[in-house]
Amino acid sequence: MIKRIINVLIIFVLLSVRAFSQDVVDINSKLEHKIFFQQQIYCLEDTSNSFTIKDVITGPFKNSFEPNKDYYPRNQHHSSTYWYKIKLNFTENIVDNPSIFEFFDQTTDNITAYIPNVNGQYIASKTGASFNFENRLFKHKNFEFFIPSQQKGVHTYYFKVSSRQAVNVIIVYRTVHYFIYYALTEYLTYGLFYGMILIFCFHNLLMFIAVKKRQYLFYVLYILSIGLFEMSTDGIAFQYIWPGAPRWNEYAYGTALYFISIFALIFTKELLHVKTKAPVLYRIINGILILRTIYFVFCLCFANSLFYYKFVEFVPLVTAFVTGITIWSRGYKPARFFVLGYTFLFLGFLSKAISVLGYNKYVPGVVGHYSLSYSFILEMVFLSFAIGDQVRLLRKEKDAAQEETLRQLSINNELKDSINQELEKKVKIRTKEVIEKSQEVFEQAHIIEQQNHSLLAINTQLELQAAEISRMNVLLEKDNIQLKDNIEKVTDARAMSTELSFEEFSAKYPDQEKCNKFLAEIKWTKGFECVKCNNTTYHEGRAPYSRRCTKCGYEESVLFNTIFQNSRIPINKAFYLLYLIYTSKGTLSSYQLSEKLSIRQSTCWQYAIKVKKVMDERKRGKRSSNLGWSKLIITPHND
Repeated sequence: MIKRIINVLIIFVLLSVRAFSQDVVDINSKLEHKIFFQQQIYCLEDTSNSFTIKDVITGPFKNSFEPNKDYYPRNQHHSSTYWYKIKLNFTENIVDNPSIFEFFDQTTDNITAYIPNVNGQYIASKTGASFNFENRLFKHKNFEFFIPSQQKGVHTYYFKVSSRQAVNVIIVYRTVHYFIYYALTEYLTYGLFYGMILIFCFHNLLMFIAVKKRQYLFYVLYILSIGLFEMSTDGIAFQYIWPGAPRWNEYAYGTALYFISIFALIFTKELLHVKTKAPVLYRIINGILILRTIYFVFCLCFANSLFYYKFVEFVPLVTAFVTGITIWSRGYKPARFFVLGYTFLFLGFLSKAISVLGYNKYVPGVVGHYSLSYSFILEMVFLSFAIGDQVRLLRKEKDAAQEETLRQLSINNELKDSINQELEKKVKIRTKEVIEKSQEVFEQAHIIEQQNHSLLAINTQLELQAAEISRMNVLLEKDNIQLKDNIEKVTDARAMSTELSFEEFSAKYPDQEKCNKFLAEIKWTKGFECVKCNNTTYHEGRAPYSRRCTKCGYEESVLFNTIFQNSRIPINKAFYLLYLIYTSKGTLSSYQLSEKLSIRQSTCWQYAIKVKKVMDERKRGKRSSNLGWSKLIITPHND
């Protein structure tokens, strides 16, 4: 009895070990393709990012591998490095059919494969989206590692994977022959996909050029954004557009997703006329556009790791979907194709999300991987139908408008005929009246003609008188000019010699313009000479009546080297103050000057001292003192 129990326990332990041991995959020469999943892969998380191949093969972490809990392994913590172990049992020696390991997720940053060679030594090979494309084993969008030894027996392979975004670690065994067939077929499919994108773009670009509707341009930009996103996620863009800039892989798909969201919402607004048909949704869409742009700029400049959260695109997708349903429910027919297209896109988005989250067992691998691409194609087709339907409705409305115009023209012609008949009758009656009136006009014209003859005679006499008056006016004008000259000469003589009242003086020098002009005439009577370089040619300066030397560029003010230099009182009052001091021979007190000119007594006192000083210098320098007040203007050292 005890022996039987011991045998049962031994069998139970053996079965338990068998149940929790890693599955070994059998490989033979007929097997061309194998995807590893569930317990065929064992995982080890390296949170310190410091494990070596020696640590995981013979070191302390040899027995720390755990079976994969998901359908495909995933890097749950993006800051950690993950080690994956698979075992292959070659049931025979494979010589003429070389094989490779392939990794599907093209966004994986770093992959290091440790593959034993014919001597059992592990050889490390590195690849990933963070390396230049030229470093890959094959010039292919996926990551491949060559299997050098396919001798009969069980072989263990290790893979070290690290990535700053969520990736599905899909490891595939393939023969090189099958890989070439698969790659050619896949690239042909991609060629058809991107060819359709280019055809849609070219067609809608021609429509934009033809009809000048902005919705076609936004649709073209939307399709191009889809193409860029698909090329970025598939690795084709890295292969053909920026193979030497792996750093851009961290930004490319995030940038493409931003443009998809932006142009999708703008296209939705333009196609469905959201501003007029649903103002609330229009404001919501504008708010989402602003927030999405702020989020994109923040990711681009400060935290590009946020690009990995692709589920943020669910908000613009749902917004466009709800907008289409709302506009359709309000009777706008082109929205039905829009809703149908976004239905497929929504389903593709959900299918892709299920695949990314690791629930691949519920979604077939091909469907999960290519679901978003298929849905984009269907969406583009139905959005094109929506645009075409809108054009059809516009044409129908245009035809209806043309029919209404023709009907209105027919009514107008009938009205025109009836009005013309009425007008003909009225014209006949009016013509008769005009003839009768014309006879009366002829009689009156005869009378007017006689009156015109008499008026012509009168006009002739008036012209002779007007000529005589003009001749007399010319003579009077000459006399007036001569009289004004005489008056001005008399005023100048009085101003230069004797008594002018302030009113008379102000009439001669009323403002700063007249005073500056007078100063310029006195100062440069003998011509201009630059005080810096003695040059005699000049240009007009910036200040009124100032002169700029053409040689050295020095600009001389009209007040420079005059008694008015640095004067703080109005120039016309300064003129009159000089005049009063001169005519009074300096006998007027500063109080009297202050009262006459409404200037402070201290200012008048300082100015009087300055003028008297110049007068004294002039008397000592010349015997005659009858020089006129204007001779005091130029300072002595300039004489």
